[in-house]
Amino acid sequence: MGADLELFRTHRSPRAAVAGAGGRDGPCAALWSGGAAAMPGRNKATCGYGSPELAVGQQAAEGGRDAGGRSPHGDEEEEHGGTGPEHNLGDPDIVKSPSDPKQYRYIKLQNGLCALLISDLNYLDGAPASSEEEEENDDESEEGSDEYDDSGAEIEDGREDDEDCDDEDDSDDSDDDNEDFDDSDDSELEELAEKEETRKRGCSEKQSAAALCVAVGSFSDPEDLPGLAHFLEHMVFMGSLKYPDENGFDAFLKKHGGGDNASTDCERTVFQFDVQRKYFKEALDRWAQFFIHPLMIRDAIDREVEAVDSEYQLARPSDANRKEMLFGSLARPGHPMKKFFWGNADTLKHEPKLNNIDTYTRLREFWQRHYSAHYMTLVVQSKETLDTLEKWVTEIFSEIPNNGLPKPSFGHLTQPFDTPEFHKLYRVVPIRKVHSLTITWALPPQEQFYRVKPLHYISWLVGHEGKGSVLSFLRKKFWALALYGGNGETGFEQNSTYSIFSISVTLTDEGYKHFYEVAHVVFQYVKMLQKRGPDQRQVFATLSDICDLILHHSTDPVDYVENLCENMQLFQKEDFLTGDQLLFEYKPEIIADALSQLSPQRANLVLLSAANEGQCHLKEKWFGTQYSMEDIDKYWSNLWASDFELNPDLHLPEENKYIATDFALKVADSPETEYPVKTLSTQQGCLWYRKDDKFKIPKGYVRFHLISPLIQQSAENIVLFDTFVNILSHNLGEPAYEADVAQLEYKLVAGEYGLIIRVKGFNHKLPLLFQLIIDYLSDFSFTPAVFEMITEQLKKTYYNILIKPETLAKDVRLLILEHGRWSMIDKYQTLMRGLSIDALSAFVKAFKSQLFVEGLVQGNFTSKEAKDFLNYVVQKLQFAPLAHPCPVQFRVVDLPNTHLLCKVKTLNKGDANSEVTVYYQVTALIKLKECEDSHLGEEVDRNWNEVVTQQYLFDRLAREIEALKSITQADLVNWFQLHRRNHRKVLSVHVIGYGKHEGDSEVTAVSGQNSSSGEIPHLVLLPPSSLMSNITSIKDIKAYTSSLNVLPYHKILK
Repeated sequence: MGADLELFRTHRSPRAAVAGAGGRDGPCAALWSGGAAAMPGRNKATCGYGSPELAVGQQAAEGGRDAGGRSPHGDEEEEHGGTGPEHNLGDPDIVKSPSDPKQYRYIKLQNGLCALLISDLNYLDGAPASSEEEEENDDESEEGSDEYDDSGAEIEDGREDDEDCDDEDDSDDSDDDNEDFDDSDDSELEELAEKEETRKRGCSEKQSAAALCVAVGSFSDPEDLPGLAHFLEHMVFMGSLKYPDENGFDAFLKKHGGGDNASTDCERTVFQFDVQRKYFKEALDRWAQFFIHPLMIRDAIDREVEAVDSEYQLARPSDANRKEMLFGSLARPGHPMKKFFWGNADTLKHEPKLNNIDTYTRLREFWQRHYSAHYMTLVVQSKETLDTLEKWVTEIFSEIPNNGLPKPSFGHLTQPFDTPEFHKLYRVVPIRKVHSLTITWALPPQEQFYRVKPLHYISWLVGHEGKGSVLSFLRKKFWALALYGGNGETGFEQNSTYSIFSISVTLTDEGYKHFYEVAHVVFQYVKMLQKRGPDQRQVFATLSDICDLILHHSTDPVDYVENLCENMQLFQKEDFLTGDQLLFEYKPEIIADALSQLSPQRANLVLLSAANEGQCHLKEKWFGTQYSMEDIDKYWSNLWASDFELNPDLHLPEENKYIATDFALKVADSPETEYPVKTLSTQQGCLWYRKDDKFKIPKGYVRFHLISPLIQQSAENIVLFDTFVNILSHNLGEPAYEADVAQLEYKLVAGEYGLIIRVKGFNHKLPLLFQLIIDYLSDFSFTPAVFEMITEQLKKTYYNILIKPETLAKDVRLLILEHGRWSMIDKYQTLMRGLSIDALSAFVKAFKSQLFVEGLVQGNFTSKEAKDFLNYVVQKLQFAPLAHPCPVQFRVVDLPNTHLLCKVKTLNKGDANSEVTVYYQVTALIKLKECEDSHLGEEVDRNWNEVVTQQYLFDRLAREIEALKSITQADLVNWFQLHRRNHRKVLSVHVIGYGKHEGDSEVTAVSGQNSSSGEIPHLVLLPPSSLMSNITSIKDIKAYTSSLNVLPYHKILK
């Protein structure tokens, strides 16, 4: 088993999460919104609703508590004593989902800090679980967040033998250019491996978690120290008076199975951590000291400035971040949105020195002024009673100082974008190959309307993809691939000074030529909504039903507490849990008011395209984005100022047949089993099935692998297969959209050996979605225009994969390791040479004619219903069985006993970031999976891994744990020493960025090389540095690997 060590990391770097289809776990989030840029220190979208003021010095008790937060039960309770229900009485005012077993209590400490306590003890028949039972059963209480967001097609690039090559590339990509293709290069197996690693790190429900939100953010940055709020978020972690070790907290969490993170938004800063339950109180005490008495020693400043600068450098190649910085620059002078929130070495170190500014002193002053208990909100969650949690929180967090000063307020800075510069057309040169048009309006702040959610109502209609929608019309014209509308709920998009409503359309090449017509269709739809008025109670009811379905979802504790500590800044107490989830009130006048402001004359247009290169002579200050500004074309501005005609093809959505109404659990029709069993087997395929008897939820997971030997026969076949899967996904876009809205998710994966179909969601209507996919696969067809549109977009997708250092490093590494592998460059070059329609038609016909189909059905289905899935595939597709079995693994080359280096230049001249990956090839080592599954999806992932690799060892976890009992520490040390010395097989892959320190001339950080010329990039292999002269350097990958032995197919079957 190998392991990749990703060495190119930054200290406390932001997590990877894109506020795309959904932003945070907010209301019907999966229904709209494109990519949101990462705020400094964070990639997670945040809500921006209005905050109830927390009065300074208020002594009135909240939720039955006195000002000291004392419980009416008294303080006699020991730390883990008193576990009966009388010690766990929740706050009846806090509204929660009927399916939520947790108990909640709200308290306010004497220093003004407000806290929400969450006890997730599991009570069965009125009795609390014992500590031992909790350790064994705590993962079974509820279903956690779903493990992937299934939607559309995915191109699979790069799978390794699961046993020989255990890859762990943990690359973050905060960018989202709203492309129709999922350009993730993670394979099915790598995705499963990453989920398993995340699961082991998190242990989900076994973890205790806490989050604290301070009501101050980058809006409060001083003019002469841009990025100070973000810098302070870093510096408070550098030790405290009580625990002075600079990295002590991180080390403590790592030792005890936890982790931490922090993020700075416009008006809020959030800190969070999780840890194993038995270390939770100590972790709370260590963590609280950062807000009580952080050291922030002067000697640490230069080191942490470099960490902030590293985040900035990593953020620069993100088109989402670049668009955000450009957009902020359009605000009125004096508005905080014009500030540079990220901070870098120039703003926090070099310029302050030149201007005699003492950053250290200013940092401490900022902390004393803004990190005050009376506008902090805290959430803690653990398997303790509420009385225990209250005792801990009161004891630990009452020491946080309260300076008595008012919370920073910016609500008076209204209409920041009501300027001539805003109402223009901006052409922008992106980093990635993409065409997109974004239409944006700046509205008065909508945060106070969270119970109505007018922007959600509008965005659900605008972002709809079914019949009568904007996207449906544009797809028929071959002008658009995707559309996202709404407000991503980051502080950038919604704060106390304004709210953004934007509609972003991913354009085809033809759509780029007709972008004004695309904008006109959008304006026609908005005008239709304005004329009809928000009197459609049915629309509101449907949206409300969907939001209710979303409320059934829960999430990992650390994400949950992070979300809630912000909710506490935004909503009334009763709405802490549901304020970002539900539509509470139907008020058409509020919706109508928001709609009325979406006029063409008030809009800002941003046209993003590599084709703009050479036309854009302006440059944004901080990210170097090239852009131009021009008036809207006279013809269109005159038309939009008139009473233009509506489009008869645009109308409201039809009734949704996919919304589940039956949530009953099925009665088993076959014996219950611990692991999946093969319930159906023929020459054409087989089906594995297990009825869920553990999580007991009305959901199902269905996965099928349609295996064909055709795919790996040539690079052309792989590209034809990618094209086929993406056209199929495109064809399904409109008919499957209603299912997606109803929380039924699907993904089509262009796997390396076959088409992988994954569907999941409420089981009631899930078969309808599966049958729809198979129907479209059976009746697959395409027009020349669709073929051209998809292949052009596929070129962009391949290219965008290649220009990322981390994915290029992976491609190079797998090209070396896997025998017979076709690289992404092979695929890109094949596609650039051109494909024919006839070739695609012939390939699809051949693919569908001979297959072997393997399926897995788990969840709330009977055995008979499970068999119906496979039977439907066989009957509908009418394929012949394979003449010979098709292996579903690459063979791996046997590396020599030495240290190999392959050093290449990045393909993006605008990227200064480098990537280092070190791979160790060793014999198989059993991996311990210590945590039980926290939700059904994790169990399905593990079982699907057995099916997709054709190993079928469903009890592998139990066998591994048993095997580990026989391994001693001495055995492990001997094994390690053996592979470290005599059998050391190491492969290092270095992708080197551009910059003066690499001997490159100055280059502009714009789109990648050859972005518009169509020239095919090629790998440039570099010699090793003088420091690595003693290792073997690969100068020609194919020539070198052709001389290596190839290992046999490897499976662990017992």
